[in-house]
Amino acid sequence: MSTPSDFNDRMLSLGLARVAEQAAIASADWIGRGDEKAADQAAVNAMRDQLNQLDIQGTVVIGEGERDEAPMLFIGEEVGNGNGPQVDIALDPLEGTTLTAKDMPNALTVIAMASRGSLLHAPDTYMDKLAIGPGYKPGVVTLAMSPAERVSALASAKGCSTKDITVCVLERPRHEEMIAELRGTGAAVRLITDGDVAGVMHCAEPSTGIDIYMGQGGAPEGVLAAAALKCMGGQMYGKLVFRNEDERGRAKSAGITNLDRVYTRDDMVTGDVIFAATGVTDGSLLQGIKREPDSLTTETILMRSKTGSVRRMQYRNPVQK
Repeated sequence: MSTPSDFNDRMLSLGLARVAEQAAIASADWIGRGDEKAADQAAVNAMRDQLNQLDIQGTVVIGEGERDEAPMLFIGEEVGNGNGPQVDIALDPLEGTTLTAKDMPNALTVIAMASRGSLLHAPDTYMDKLAIGPGYKPGVVTLAMSPAERVSALASAKGCSTKDITVCVLERPRHEEMIAELRGTGAAVRLITDGDVAGVMHCAEPSTGIDIYMGQGGAPEGVLAAAALKCMGGQMYGKLVFRNEDERGRAKSAGITNLDRVYTRDDMVTGDVIFAATGVTDGSLLQGIKREPDSLTTETILMRSKTGSVRRMQYRNPVQK
């Protein structure tokens, strides 16, 4: 049985970056082609192939559905070559399949790795999410606050007007009332069509201009976002949202007993984690894939929570003819 001390995140980090890079490269031919499933499948196949070359005993705890939905990287799938530490894997082979198919901004390939038992086994339900960047006292904003109260509290903590706050929200009908309330405070609302892992990461990257993320999105993506924030710094809160008894059953099957629990970032990711993401289409966090006659160039962000290091890498991949 491996222990957290067996998880040599430094040695595994570059391998994880390669997993994200190869998934992005595999999806490149499907950018703007209108075929979401083909783009996703290409990324899945490449990600699985690269993971199986790593010296790990990996289990996918955040993936693309259940076993009967294979050939996706399903929850519970074992990856790696069977050597090395036992690790949890959270992944989204192509976050933004629609963005890729339509050649819209902010499509990414995303993966995180932590020692076994460190990542929340989030069910495939919604999660109410709230995130801010680093530098604030704990609890400056909470899920118990109304959206307007969160904006006011954050503005007070920043020493600025509510008009100087920018909120990132997933554009969905379920958020219309919240968006109206946010705009009523004078805050700016930046709407995104997909990709709320990137949306949460925006809070911790000053160059994006995003101060706070809020709204309901997929719970599995919430764990991936928490992994990113654990490396970048920042606070995140999440609470599972259930639409029916079937979804409550999924949570119970995942081992969750308190269905009303509010999870912090460190509840969702309890140990050290490494996180990698590669841009597929241009975005505010990462450049998309650049195609030249004889090569593809990618940009990848690679982060380690243990050291707080954030590395950006460009990879020029010669195209075989």
